[in-house]
Amino acid sequence: MGTGIVLVVIVVALVAVGVVVMRNQAAARARALADAQADARRWVERLGGQVINLTGTDTASQQAMADAAERYTAAGSQMEQARTAEQCRLVTRTALEGLYYVRAARLAMGLDPGPDLPADPDQQRAGRVEADRRVHVEGHDYQASPMPGAGTPHYYPGGRVAGRPVPEGWYSEPWWKPALVAGAWGLGSVLLFDAMFSGMSGIPDSSAWEAGFDAGQADAFADMNADGFGGGDQGFDGGGYDGGGDFGGGDFGDFGGGDFGGDF
Repeated sequence: MGTGIVLVVIVVALVAVGVVVMRNQAAARARALADAQADARRWVERLGGQVINLTGTDTASQQAMADAAERYTAAGSQMEQARTAEQCRLVTRTALEGLYYVRAARLAMGLDPGPDLPADPDQQRAGRVEADRRVHVEGHDYQASPMPGAGTPHYYPGGRVAGRPVPEGWYSEPWWKPALVAGAWGLGSVLLFDAMFSGMSGIPDSSAWEAGFDAGQADAFADMNADGFGGGDQGFDGGGYDGGGDFGGGDFGDFGGGDFGGDF
C-alpha cells in the first residue's frame, strides 16, 4: 500500500516536471519567434524607406534600386508567410540583401553609402572583383569591374548561387540570374567564370568553382584528405558549406532569396 502511494507521487511529480519543461520550451520558442519577427520587420521597414525615398540618377544606380525594390517586395511577401523564427531570419536576409543594393546605388551616385553593413560569410568567401575585366566567351562579350560604369551597370553583392560562389562586383549583365532562377548552372558557366576571373585574387579557379568550392577550399579539402581525414564523404559535398548564398532555399516555399544587412 505504501509503495503504491510512493509510486503515484513519483509519477505525479514527473508529470509535473514534464509539464513545466514543456511550458518553458514553448515560452522560449515564442520569445525567439517574437524576436525574429521584430528583427525582420525592422530591416524590411528600413529597406522600404530607402526604396521609397531614393531614386537612381544613372543606369547603374537605377538598376541597383530596381533590384533593391525587388528584394523589398520579396521580403514583404515572405514576412506575411513567416510562421517560424527560421523563416523570419530568411526574411531578414532578403531585406538585408536589398540594403546592399541600396548601398551600391548610393555609391554609384556619389552619395555617402552609410554605415558598413554586417558581413555575410558567403559574401566574404565568394570574393570580389578586384580589376576591370573584359572577356569574349562563346561569341558574347562580358565585362566585370569593381566600380559601376556605363558598361557595367549590374551589381551583385556577392554570395552563393546554385551552390557556387559569385563574386561581389559590377557586371555588364547579370550572368548569374539564369542559375538563380533555374537552380542550376548552364554548360558554359565554367568557361565564362574561368575567362572572367582567372588569376583574380581571392576568387576560386574554374575547377574549384565547378566543384562548388570557394577560393582556397579545394586545396584545404585535398590537404585534409592527404592527412588522413577521410578521403570520402566528410558530411559536406562539393557544394561547399552551403549555409548562405541562397540561405533558406530549403523547404520554405517562396523563402530563400536573401543575404546581408545595413543601417541607413
